[in-house]
Amino acid sequence: MSLFRKKSLDGLMAQAADSEKGLKRTLGAGSLVALGIGAIIGAGLFVRTAAAAGGHAGPAVTLSFIIAAVGCAFAGLCYAEFASMIPIAGSAYTYAYTTMGELIAWIIGWALILEYALGAATVSIAWSEFLNKLLEQFNLGSIPYEWSHSPFEKALDAAGVMHHGIMNIPALFILLLLSLLLIKGTQESAIVNSIIVIIKVSIVIVFIFVGWKFINPEHHSPYFIPADAKPALQPDGTLYSYADTFRHGWGGVLTGAAIVFFAFIGFDAVSTAAQEAKNPKKDMPIGILGSLVVCTILYILFSYVLTGVAPYTDFVKSGKEASVAYAIQTYMHNYGWLAKAVTIGILAGFSSVILVMLMGQSRVFYTMSTDGLLPKAFSDLHKKFRTPYKSNMILFVFVGAFAAFIPGSVAGDLTSIGTLFAFVLVCIGVMVMRKNDPHRVRPFKTPLVPIVPILGVLVCSAMIYSLDNRTLLTAFIWMVIGLLVYFGYSKKHSKLGAPGDILPTASKFE
Repeated sequence: MSLFRKKSLDGLMAQAADSEKGLKRTLGAGSLVALGIGAIIGAGLFVRTAAAAGGHAGPAVTLSFIIAAVGCAFAGLCYAEFASMIPIAGSAYTYAYTTMGELIAWIIGWALILEYALGAATVSIAWSEFLNKLLEQFNLGSIPYEWSHSPFEKALDAAGVMHHGIMNIPALFILLLLSLLLIKGTQESAIVNSIIVIIKVSIVIVFIFVGWKFINPEHHSPYFIPADAKPALQPDGTLYSYADTFRHGWGGVLTGAAIVFFAFIGFDAVSTAAQEAKNPKKDMPIGILGSLVVCTILYILFSYVLTGVAPYTDFVKSGKEASVAYAIQTYMHNYGWLAKAVTIGILAGFSSVILVMLMGQSRVFYTMSTDGLLPKAFSDLHKKFRTPYKSNMILFVFVGAFAAFIPGSVAGDLTSIGTLFAFVLVCIGVMVMRKNDPHRVRPFKTPLVPIVPILGVLVCSAMIYSLDNRTLLTAFIWMVIGLLVYFGYSKKHSKLGAPGDILPTASKFE
């Protein structure tokens, strides 16, 4: 049997048309745009902005966002072509299966676990941290350290007493709540996501509007960090030098782009909902590209205001999650309420990111299961809700175990490497499909092929190369494990394995 056997595109289209047995089509263009915004606006906006500005780009972090957005746009245009042409759940996995064959599809499906499942776990841990911050801001105490951290974490309190973590219960709680919501239904999940998106986008807009009048022009001059910039004070009392090539000027802007690029991760999750879109040929490109455009505009305005309110050197010391609240409390007097609102916005942002990540992972698993590459349980649909409820429950156990017992720092950049790898293969897939099936109807066509896909491959490959060696090694080990699973189980159970079998059958209700 060939390792590169491909799924029939005609068969996929027939599967997509069978709406009676598959996932329920309930999402319109507006819901898809909200889904994309829900996945994109989270930690990136509130945390990555200050980190990139303080350490590398200064006020020119706005240019970093533009460069990162252009890189995402190349991949987004390729996603839009595939999503409109192949309206099936599974995202990059499905596209790779159709264009490059089963083994490549398995590898990308396995890589997407890093983005979606590991991403959801990591963000749920951050959600737990911010819940404590919010409780403290409202003088409501805090959740004991032991029950909001993993067993591998410990810390000294103000009295010098050492506390050891036991289990991160808040992270488990938000994962359970959102998993139950996803089981209840995609439309209900989309409604809740849309409400969250309205809340957090409103808070972002309020910060931009209110903060604009607190902009100090001196903080934007010079716009690029000069090579001889005065060192900034770090939290440990040491000085942070800007002499390095990638800490000032255009070098700093490019490094800043690599940092804030990860603030855009999530728009591809829209493509996992293709099988639940009412009119995927029209709505999927709008959902993918629309969410990218909205978030890019908000990111540029937000970063311009933030670096205008506070000098970029402040963010070296306060460049973590407290950066925005710090800027408000220090430079925007009488707006303490806005600092609390920002914390609420961050919590809301994290919630919608977790929701979309869990949804994306369950849809990738659903499609891999209908193909026979994963056990049937992952594609069993609920009789009433027509959602992959068993997949959601299994995911809760897997993601919940990680969130409850493993520190968030362990994930590192693994979440990002899976995404970037998916971007590269989708860009390649567009070129392959254009060559192999040039006459296929494409409701949305990626412009300037092969220039746009090639640029997408180059930009995303450069981002992968920029990651540290430990992350690359861990990702390699993860891929080796994935190949063992494929050759041990998936290859034998593939529904393309039988002679003449070109399409896996749709999942049956239980």
